Amino acid sequence: MKRKISIQGYEGSFHHKAAQAFFNNEIEIIPCATFKEVVVLAADSQQSGGGVMAIENSIAGSILPNYKLLQRANLQIAGEIYLQINQHLLVNPGISLNDIKEVHSHPMALQQCQNFLDCHQWKQVETEDTALSAKHIKRHSSKHIAAIAGSLAAELFGLEILAPAIQDEKNNYTRFLIVVPQNGIYQLETANKASIQFQVKHLKGSLAKVLTDIARYDINLSKLQSVPVPGSNWKYSFYADLEFNKIEEFEIALKSIKKHAETVKVFGIYKKGKTLK
Repeated sequence: MKRKISIQGYEGSFHHKAAQAFFNNEIEIIPCATFKEVVVLAADSQQSGGGVMAIENSIAGSILPNYKLLQRANLQIAGEIYLQINQHLLVNPGISLNDIKEVHSHPMALQQCQNFLDCHQWKQVETEDTALSAKHIKRHSSKHIAAIAGSLAAELFGLEILAPAIQDEKNNYTRFLIVVPQNGIYQLETANKASIQFQVKHLKGSLAKVLTDIARYDINLSKLQSVPVPGSNWKYSFYADLEFNKIEEFEIALKSIKKHAETVKVFGIYKKGKTLK
């Protein structure tokens, strides 16, 4: 039986591609309209075996609402995938550029491809999802409508990539987290990365002491994101990604961090993700 994985988006989306890459295609996706729905389903072991959610993009930065969802959810991070976001112009077989009158896609995808679209006089139609746009033109055998979506959508729906990688910024990557219920055992012997959240004590130099301890134990602080603490007066919590060579180094550093912090939460200890094109 294939493992059920909740994703934001639909069949053929970038979330779907990230899920396939991590679980080696042995999955059945559960499409979700929102990240909140992804988290709810991923935390319920009766309905799914986990979920995939984007957490940051190399151009747009961190997706802060997803950090808040992660904080409140009964989940742990089991891994990550870095995926290059290549947007393609997809059409039904045999359709040429001269046949196209409209191009359909998610508003963000259309925005990412404006340089290419400005070269044509096509009507741009905003839709709910890139992959759904591709599925729509296939289902209706559209002869005058193209979609902007990823290569997985082209593969699943039997569409041709008429123009590849049409996004304005070619160096565009999204980091996806693989999340599973907390009762799952996902700490690997090969783990070399951890994601934590901490709130420092309201004392002079508290944050500096935490950062000094991280460096002292030969740990690379690959990400540090501050987020306001709801209901407080100018207090912040920090989300941090820590990379290490030995898990013992992380465990020692974590004990030291707790000395200077009011709260510490470990979201997951896992293996650093690979980058896919």
